[in-house]
Amino acid sequence: MVLRFGTDGIRGVANAELTPELALALGRAAARCLSGPEFLVGRDTRRSGPMLQGALAAGLASEGARVVDVGVVPTPGLAWLAADRAVPAAMISASHNPFPDNGIKLLSAGGTKLPDATERAVEAELDAILLDGTGSGRPAGSGVGQLVEDRAAVAAYEDHLVRTVTVELSGLRVVCDCAHGAAFEVAPRVLERLGVDALVVAAEPDGANINDGCGSTHAAALSGLVVEHHADLGICFDGDADRLIALDHNGVVVDGDQLLALFAIDLDELGQLANRAMVATVMSNLGLRRALLARGIGLVETPIGDRHVADALDEHGLVLGGEQSGHIVFRREATTGDGILTALKLLELVARRRVPLGDLAAGAMTRLPQELRNVPVDQPGRLGGAAAVWAEVTAVESDLGSSGRVLLRASGTESAVRVMVEAESHEQAAEAVERLVGIVRRELGSARTG
Repeated sequence: MVLRFGTDGIRGVANAELTPELALALGRAAARCLSGPEFLVGRDTRRSGPMLQGALAAGLASEGARVVDVGVVPTPGLAWLAADRAVPAAMISASHNPFPDNGIKLLSAGGTKLPDATERAVEAELDAILLDGTGSGRPAGSGVGQLVEDRAAVAAYEDHLVRTVTVELSGLRVVCDCAHGAAFEVAPRVLERLGVDALVVAAEPDGANINDGCGSTHAAALSGLVVEHHADLGICFDGDADRLIALDHNGVVVDGDQLLALFAIDLDELGQLANRAMVATVMSNLGLRRALLARGIGLVETPIGDRHVADALDEHGLVLGGEQSGHIVFRREATTGDGILTALKLLELVARRRVPLGDLAAGAMTRLPQELRNVPVDQPGRLGGAAAVWAEVTAVESDLGSSGRVLLRASGTESAVRVMVEAESHEQAAEAVERLVGIVRRELGSARTG
C-alpha cells in the first residue's frame, strides 16, 4: 500500500514503508504538481535522512527541477526559506516520532503546508508514476535538473530569528534541550548571539538518538537540570524544532496551551492581538477556553494540525494560534509552528515582565485535569463507524456533564487512536479514559502483542 499524506506529511518506517523508491516517485510527482523550477530540500538528523533526501532529490531532478540542498535545518527554517525565496520545498523528517520512522513534508512556495486539494493531486500523480513504472516522459540532456548545495541558507534563517527579538535577553539563564534533532546547531547559536546564558543538552545527534528520552515529548526529564542550574526556564524542542514545551524555574512543565494563554493575554494587553482573538485546536484544554473567555478574548477552534491553525489565522486575520503539543504560530513572523521562535518570544515575555514563568503561567490559566492516551490499534480508520465506541463516549460525556470533555480521533501519523478526557479531578479523568481505552481496543483491534 502506498503511504498517504496525514496531518503532517507522509510518514512511515524508513526503508520499510517509506522507501527510497517511493521517495524518488514522490519527488517526480511533486515536481509535476508544484510550481517553480527550483526546489529546496532539508532534513533532520535521522540516519535515514540522507538516503531519503537523495532519492527525493533524484526524483525532482529527473523531472527537470533544480534541487537546492540546505542540509540539516528545522522545518520552520525551511518554511521561512521557501517563503523568502518564493520556491517550494521538501523536508525529510518525522518530527517527534521515534528514530526508525521518517517522513516527507512538502511546502508551498509561500512556505505553508500544502492545501488538501494539492496533496490529493500529488497523490494522484504519484499513483500514476508508480503504475507506469517505465520512467516515460522525463526530460533528457540539458532538461535534467541540477543538484546543488547551499549551506549558507540556514544562516539567513538564524539572522531572521535574531531580528525578531526587540527585548534585551542577556542575563537570562536557560536550559535548552535540542532533542538531538534539527535545532542542535541553530538554537544554541541564536541564543549565544542574543546573550542568553544557555546550558545546551541533547545536542549531539548520532543519527539514532533523535527524540530518545529527550525533547518536547520528554520535557519532564529536564526538570532536575533546570532546578540544579538555577535556570529561569527550560526550553525543549522536538526532532524538527517546530514545537516547544517549556519548564519554569521550579522544573514544572508549561505546555502549549499554557504558553498560548500567556502569549494571547500579553499581546492583548500590548494592543497587538489582532481582532482580540486567537486560534487553537479541539485538543486544547478547557482551561484555555475559560481563561480567554474571562478576558474577553475570542477563540477560533480547528481540527488537529498546525496547517489548520495557520489556515484559520489567515482566514480570520489573526496573529496567534497553536496546539497543546507546542506547535505555536506567530503569523507576523512565520508561516508555520516554530519552536525556536516561540522560545525567543517566551524569553522576551519573561524578560519584559520581570516575573518568573511559573507565576506568569499560573496567573494566565488553570488547567483542568486531562488524561490523554495513545491507543495502538489495528484499524484506526474504523473509528468513525464504531457504534459501540461512540455509545460509550456518549455515556462518559453524560457522567461528566458540563464540567468535562471527551475527544477521540484517529491519529494522522500512527496506527493509533488518541483518547482524551478532561474532568474536574484527575481520578474522574483517569477512570473515564480507562473505560474508553478498553472499548477502543475491543472494537478496533489492539495492536499490542504479548
